[in-house]
Amino acid sequence: MLRKSNSLTVGQLIAAKLADYDQLIKLRLNLTVVFSAVFGYLMAVGSSIDWLALLMLSLGGFFVTSSANAINQIIEKDYDKMMKRTAKRPLSEGRMEMTEAVLVAGLFGVSGLLILWYFLNPMAALLGAISLISYAFVYTPLKRYSPIAVFVGAIPGALPVLIGWIAATGNAGMTYMALAIFFIQFLWQFPHFWSIGWLGYDDYKKAGFKLLPVEYDGRNKNTALQILVYTIATMCASFLPFVFGITGFAYLITALVLGCFFMMRSIQLVKQCDNAAAKKVMLASLIYLPVLQIVMVLDKIF
Repeated sequence: MLRKSNSLTVGQLIAAKLADYDQLIKLRLNLTVVFSAVFGYLMAVGSSIDWLALLMLSLGGFFVTSSANAINQIIEKDYDKMMKRTAKRPLSEGRMEMTEAVLVAGLFGVSGLLILWYFLNPMAALLGAISLISYAFVYTPLKRYSPIAVFVGAIPGALPVLIGWIAATGNAGMTYMALAIFFIQFLWQFPHFWSIGWLGYDDYKKAGFKLLPVEYDGRNKNTALQILVYTIATMCASFLPFVFGITGFAYLITALVLGCFFMMRSIQLVKQCDNAAAKKVMLASLIYLPVLQIVMVLDKIF
């Protein structure tokens, strides 16, 4: 069997390279973005699914998000070295050359936007480009200058649902329902990312990232109260699909139960102001949005 000088087999070298690409494009995060785009598409079409369009939406969205995540790591390579959670990424640890990462980011970005344009429509590609540019070149550098970065980042974070909707409906498809599902995901990101920022505060501080609404010593009751306010706002926004007559009582009950669960975790953080409570908010947020979206789609279709 062929072996390299470092005693690794060809298979092990390939596996190591794939693992590096997994980290570069943030595969698990990437798949959640694709899920959001698919959700937006299904909300627009109901049960009349064009499977080729759905496949191209998933593929195009995957490539665009991969590009954005790669650019994020290219820009933050030196800062990633300062944080325990990111120090072993391929660029920060030197396992991947910058030229390779730039090439991958460029190929993924161009390929993804062309897929969205050619197989879906120009508006879907335009929103994809806005999402890529705003995440990689606005949100990413802004994190070191102001807590407003979370607000800016919440826009590309919520755009996948609109990209999915527009992929299904075309340029004239921006309706109040599309804006409602965008607004839910937009608001949800504040308690989600602030709870993550709370848990990783010490690590983020080493790199100069300002991810909590209170810039200095942000793990306090003020931050906890803002997390609670945005949790309640997210819960209220989640009732809009029912108010607009898109979903029925099954969804309404689910939204109420999930919202109360999410809100109770945030109230606990206000009372305790510690990492244990912040972790519960973060885990609640990870349950809240995908379950809400799955039930929304099922209630609309059936």
